[in-house]
Amino acid sequence: MKIEEALKIGNGLDLSSKTLINIQYTSRILEEKFAALLKEYDLSTPQFNVLRILRGQKGKPASLACIQERMVDRSSNTTRLVDKLIKKELVSRRICPDNRRKVEIEITANGLKLLKELDPLTSAANANNTSSLNDDELVTLNNLLDKLRTDE
Repeated sequence: MKIEEALKIGNGLDLSSKTLINIQYTSRILEEKFAALLKEYDLSTPQFNVLRILRGQKGKPASLACIQERMVDRSSNTTRLVDKLIKKELVSRRICPDNRRKVEIEITANGLKLLKELDPLTSAANANNTSSLNDDELVTLNNLLDKLRTDE
């Protein structure tokens, strides 16, 4: 379905506006689908993102600043996300022994186990959500999206 039909927009939009509205609208749909998958595991998308960041540390702790800079949604309150994950026993927090002002966060065995369970589900959901595009189109789409962010 074309974006004009989905949002009941007339043909008066300039191409730049149409493109950005289309990206935002499509992003929201994909985010909602992914959030529904995670909801069954009592996780939000930002919480899942924190867990994946910490798993990527390969056993090394991460600071709140490190997690924040690697978040997909950088407006997320990282401290609050970590606190919720601690309550769920998916991450742990400790004071750095070398610098008492620094807090270190690590993924727990429970967090790793949950991600291992979610990995095939998220891969399948991602494949399903992109199934209307072939590999060449996916490469092109990624290149174009990267190009849009060149002013970051």
